[in-house]
Amino acid sequence: MAASGLKCFEMAITPRSGSEIRAAFLKFFEQRGHKPMASASLVPEDPTVLLTIAGMLPFKPVFLGQQQRPAARVTSSQKCIRTNDIENVGRTARHHTYFEMLGNFSFADYFKEEAIKWAWELSTEVYGLDPKNLVVSVFREDDEAEQIWRDLVGVKPNRIIRMDEADNFWASGPTGPCGPCSEIYYDFKPELGDIGIDLEDDSRFIEFYNLVFMQYNRNAEGELTPLAKPCIDTGMGLERMAQILQQVPNNYETDLIYPLIETAANLAAINYQNLDSKGQTSLKVIADHSRAITQLICDGVTASNLGRGYILRRLLRRVVRHGRLLGIEKPFLATMGEASIALMAAAYPQLLERRELILVELAREETRFLETLDRGEKLLAELLAANPLQISGEQAFELYDTYGFPLELTEEIAAEHGLKVDLAGFEMAMQAQRERAKAAAVSIDLTLQAAIDQVVAVSAITTFNGYKQLNQTATALALLVNGAVAQQANSGDQVQLILDATPFYGEGGGQVGDQGLLANSAVKVAINSVTRNRNVYVHSGQVESGSIAVGDVVQAQVDAKFRRCAQANHTATHLLQAALKQLVDPAISQAGSLVDFDRLRFDFHSPRAITPSELDQIEALINSWITAAHSLQVSEMPIEQAKAAGAVAMFGEKYGDLVRVVDVPGVSMELCGGTHVANSAELGVFKIISEAGVAAGVRRIEAVAGSALLPYLNQRDEVVKALTERFKVQPAEILERVALLQEELKATGKALAAAREELALVKAAALLNQAETVGDYQILVARLDGIGADGMQTAAQQLQEQLGASAAVLLAGVAEPAKVALVAAFGPELIKRGLQAGKFVGAIAKICGGGGGGRPNLAQAGGKDPAALAEALAAAKRDLLVSLKNNQKG
Repeated sequence: MAASGLKCFEMAITPRSGSEIRAAFLKFFEQRGHKPMASASLVPEDPTVLLTIAGMLPFKPVFLGQQQRPAARVTSSQKCIRTNDIENVGRTARHHTYFEMLGNFSFADYFKEEAIKWAWELSTEVYGLDPKNLVVSVFREDDEAEQIWRDLVGVKPNRIIRMDEADNFWASGPTGPCGPCSEIYYDFKPELGDIGIDLEDDSRFIEFYNLVFMQYNRNAEGELTPLAKPCIDTGMGLERMAQILQQVPNNYETDLIYPLIETAANLAAINYQNLDSKGQTSLKVIADHSRAITQLICDGVTASNLGRGYILRRLLRRVVRHGRLLGIEKPFLATMGEASIALMAAAYPQLLERRELILVELAREETRFLETLDRGEKLLAELLAANPLQISGEQAFELYDTYGFPLELTEEIAAEHGLKVDLAGFEMAMQAQRERAKAAAVSIDLTLQAAIDQVVAVSAITTFNGYKQLNQTATALALLVNGAVAQQANSGDQVQLILDATPFYGEGGGQVGDQGLLANSAVKVAINSVTRNRNVYVHSGQVESGSIAVGDVVQAQVDAKFRRCAQANHTATHLLQAALKQLVDPAISQAGSLVDFDRLRFDFHSPRAITPSELDQIEALINSWITAAHSLQVSEMPIEQAKAAGAVAMFGEKYGDLVRVVDVPGVSMELCGGTHVANSAELGVFKIISEAGVAAGVRRIEAVAGSALLPYLNQRDEVVKALTERFKVQPAEILERVALLQEELKATGKALAAAREELALVKAAALLNQAETVGDYQILVARLDGIGADGMQTAAQQLQEQLGASAAVLLAGVAEPAKVALVAAFGPELIKRGLQAGKFVGAIAKICGGGGGGRPNLAQAGGKDPAALAEALAAAKRDLLVSLKNNQKG
């Protein structure tokens, strides 16, 4: 076990600011032999979680023995996102979505004694915390930890609290490495004494440092066995330590967050200190979420309705909602983004590098949501206009879920109209949605992946030789047959094979895995995909003949034709990024890619579309680089050397200390593990197929290079031949012919519309004698079939004008099967009396299974039940008669 280390930390004054606290932590452990590690992306490699939720998550493969340790000891400040307690954000003193976790880790190096001593030394000597304010917890069975705290550190026995497994035992899952925890709490009220300490009392205690002692392995039966090489995993909440040292009542009033509260308060022209708890909560939510959304966008997340994109969108919309509650009507997310970048850029300089992208995404998503919010407000106004007894839970939930309309705002507006919201019904609808989401989540079949993970966890790393050869001898180390671990596979079986070495490229970096054969005299296995799982290569395919068993030696043969296609498209991807940076914007960065055998797809961050002219220039530039026959240079070097040389790294991608650099001299230099051509001339020709937007601020270019271009051109040629034969023209004349046909179709459409409108007016004229006089008013309710909605609207408006200012006209008919059209036109005298065409026709349309609305004087609606049309017309006439008799003039 390593020595405890020298007390060589020097700090002139006690750290107080957030940046000082972070720097002091990292320096303290660096002086004790820990390698400082930069924060990993919020988008994790771990497929079991959407976002980085803990400081240890980037090191989880190391703890599980699936990845080599970066050093024996490391320290980091890891940015994290959690949304499981999102409703508590701003309401409690220390719940956040975005937070930083300071950590020190030992990978089979030091253990409990050093971890505990250093945690105490850091807390009391560096951060200057008075020992009388500190309480520690230990697992109920961890006598060793308690003894170290009591006898070696000197903590009073009454301030060492034993706790159960739920609080003080950590596990990565049902099986695998696990161990007890020990936590340090700060006591805000030490004068209450040491008797009967309750660490669940949030008003008195805050847990700020958690030490995990990974010392056991748990098997499937739940049995614990000691690990041969125990590890240490710790976490200190930066925001929590800032609250303690800055002596403020909550995390939000620290210098890590409070400047954002002030920014939002200034936008709303209010003072945080003068607000009630509801107003302060809104400012805290805005500040907290602003940090989260800024960092998420920086790490490549774009707003969407799925996965981490949905989390981003939800946080964005919560910021806007709470801004509206505070009276901020104008767009303000970009302002909060600017303030967040300024606040965090010293620790995370990549925020400055991606500033423009972040602000564009914030502004675009806010504009989109404000439009949605406006629609929600209009829908709520319609609900209130219908004079309900209350807003139902289903209606409130639709406003919340579909239109992003806050429940509290629905309650507030409803109260202004003397109504309540069915909160119990709302909660039932919310719970039903949670159940649907839960059912959808558990319906995903993870059986195969779980089996693969199980095999990979105990397999040796596969040696990849595919950069230099496409054929080699290999031994089968493990085997899955039809998704289950097996020792042998026979003809027809679907298999996953792990080899000791392979020439097959495993899917990664956007490039698909190789295809080919595994064979010997007794078996032939067709491989259709290869994936990488923790540097173990999994070869998937089908046994075409014979049988294969674990331990068999096979010849692994990559299909050279498919490899050539993939590597041509991969090199073309590098050239495409270089061309975009040169011709469009040097700040353009990759957002994702796909390198397949028949095409390439390149996603990139851009606030605007690429013009046709720019696409032509990009294509021409890339083809000039191909013609120039650049010889590619591939080398390995330390990552800092590669970055200094100008190599482009994909932001958010995890790289080791030694990286592979692919250089097209004078054109492109990127960090890349994919396969590439030896010379750009091998690409032959590059052709862009399409350019389009795929998400807010993200564009996509699809293209083809090399021999894969021939099938694409052949397909296009077949289409051209078919068009020339159909139109009886030469290829160059096709565009002109299509344009002429479009003009003819447009003219025919106009003529048809005019004829329909003329027919509607002719039919309508015959209805005038059906008008009825009701006191001072004229009403006409009639059926008019075979007329479209536009023609019916023209007819209704003309009939109303002919009947006069005191006329009400409602026409309805079946224009096409299963489609009812209704139009109402009311004269100005009716509108003065409070009658509105939009509300009236919308109510009548419901009888036909539809709805609609419009202006007070002219509105149209639709329905799906023609059989109910007679009933709807009768109801319309009856309701008009009643309304007009009750609204006689004078």
